[in-house]
Amino acid sequence: MRIAHVSDSHLTNPEGVATSVGTTVALLRAAGHRVALYCPGPLFRCRRRPGEVPSLSVPTRPYRLALPRPPRAPVDVVHVHTTGPLGVAGLRWAATRGVPTVLTWHTDLVAYAAHYPEIPIGAAYAGRRLGLRWRARDLWALAHPGAGRQARLVALGRTLLAHTTVLIAPSAKTAAMMATMMAGRTPIVVLPTPAAAPHADADDRRRLRARLGIPADAPVLLAVGRATPEKNPELLLAAFAQVRRELPTARLVLLGARRHRVAIRRIARRYGVTGALHLLRPVPRHRVGAHYRAADVLAFTSTTDTQGLVLAEAEAYGLPVAMVDTLLAERPGTGTTRPVAEPSPAAFGALLTRLLTGRELRAAVIRDGRAAATSWSAERYLAELVKLYASLPPVSCSSWRPSMRRW
Repeated sequence: MRIAHVSDSHLTNPEGVATSVGTTVALLRAAGHRVALYCPGPLFRCRRRPGEVPSLSVPTRPYRLALPRPPRAPVDVVHVHTTGPLGVAGLRWAATRGVPTVLTWHTDLVAYAAHYPEIPIGAAYAGRRLGLRWRARDLWALAHPGAGRQARLVALGRTLLAHTTVLIAPSAKTAAMMATMMAGRTPIVVLPTPAAAPHADADDRRRLRARLGIPADAPVLLAVGRATPEKNPELLLAAFAQVRRELPTARLVLLGARRHRVAIRRIARRYGVTGALHLLRPVPRHRVGAHYRAADVLAFTSTTDTQGLVLAEAEAYGLPVAMVDTLLAERPGTGTTRPVAEPSPAAFGALLTRLLTGRELRAAVIRDGRAAATSWSAERYLAELVKLYASLPPVSCSSWRPSMRRW
């Protein structure tokens, strides 16, 4: 099968979209499918790999802005992962040729718009390119928080999905959210990205703890990902302060903090945990596993994630997970649920403490997490995805032709 994957997230970016795209493309290629990946690449041709599109770094962001170039080779399916210039170009290109289109909804645009001004800007661009006749008042509403912005983002979501053959939701939480938005217009399939198989144990726990200056017997909490406001780092630090009251030697490793580092340290000082906090910048994907092995519990305080890949990754490494998002608590593959607490420092801190000290609870959570990671394997995910591709019907492109004159 010939498949074009389109993503505005470059593969070296240490975040969930890039990880999901990289995993999916690698699995399809290993199975013998002809996969072209269109994603941002270096500006100069001599440094770009096949499929990479010229792009520029975005100041203060770990992203690259690519030119809106569509796929160039004949394909059977176009799979779009983002709604930036590349993703929109992929949707438009597929529509003009009647090629079935799959869209994976990786990001809750409505929730993230409150924290990232580029989302309303990108929404205005996508809406115009996809035929929404937004006027000045619509653009004004997009630029300001409130019901007006949310209504325009929902309208954009409906427009995106109206030109999508099938929507992939990486969790039941996301499927429910999108079903409400779409009102049944587009089929939705829940298909989580599988966790990568753990790397071989290379004494990671001892070596990483030694490098960070963490005693071998200290209880260690780990958080993986951005430390930006939508991930709720204040709740994490407040709950950690609660843990320290019962376990004074506990440490918190926050891996992946590129932005808001000063703000995080300020919050840590307020809660009196500065000396027990290890604030680490992102590391290459192959080095994240060492941090899972060095920790005792993964603390997950985000309620805006559509999947939370780190949850399944941690469980594959035998690390128990504590979280506050009840809508992401169900593990793919087995239907078991992860430990969840109310999103308050006292409740979440108590859950973290129980997982650090309760042997029976800890063993049960580790067992269920590993079973889920084994059940929802890469092979099972690949089989479901290929089956979905093969079931896609041809698409009529007549309604798109009048608006497709220029890219």
